[in-house]
Amino acid sequence: MKIQVITKAKARSNKVVQITDTVYEVSVKAPPVEGKANLAVIKTVAEHFRVHKNQVRIISGFTSVNKTVLIEGII
Repeated sequence: MKIQVITKAKARSNKVVQITDTVYEVSVKAPPVEGKANLAVIKTVAEHFRVHKNQVRIISGFTSVNKTVLIEGII
């Protein structure tokens, strides 16, 4: 399953909010420094969809707030 993610770094808590069928807003506590926010996005998305974090990959938007995330194992 491929989803679009709008990332909010340095938030108060880690959470996922569904905006449309394929667009999600992911808030993470981690700062956008040295990939820390990207790792937090992967972990938070994995927890939300109840998959292992190895099944979640950012496939575009590594340095952007708008990311495309691939979740393996979900149709």
